[in-house]
Amino acid sequence: MSEPLLIITTLDDEARAREIAALLVERQLAACVTILPAATSVYAWEGEIQEDAEHVLLIKSRAECYEALQEGLREEHPYELPEIIAVPITHGLEGYLHWIEDTTRP
Repeated sequence: MSEPLLIITTLDDEARAREIAALLVERQLAACVTILPAATSVYAWEGEIQEDAEHVLLIKSRAECYEALQEGLREEHPYELPEIIAVPITHGLEGYLHWIEDTTRP
């Protein structure tokens, strides 16, 4: 089985988050994208402390799809420097992990 990944990104617009999620699933770069609403991000940007309401996208994919998925996110993401973080999924329900592999294509 290929290495499953959880990729995380954030967006400030729910409609845009839904569009990007659908695009990633349609392109088979993600098996599933869960959108968590109403998160607050506090961060330093250009010497100032910022606080913004954002939507968190939890993208389930695999290592072989990562480069294309990252490229797609960069093309579609409205932020100058978007958060795009990939975390290996080291444990999980075997059937679910196989489903991720079966529904994604690099």
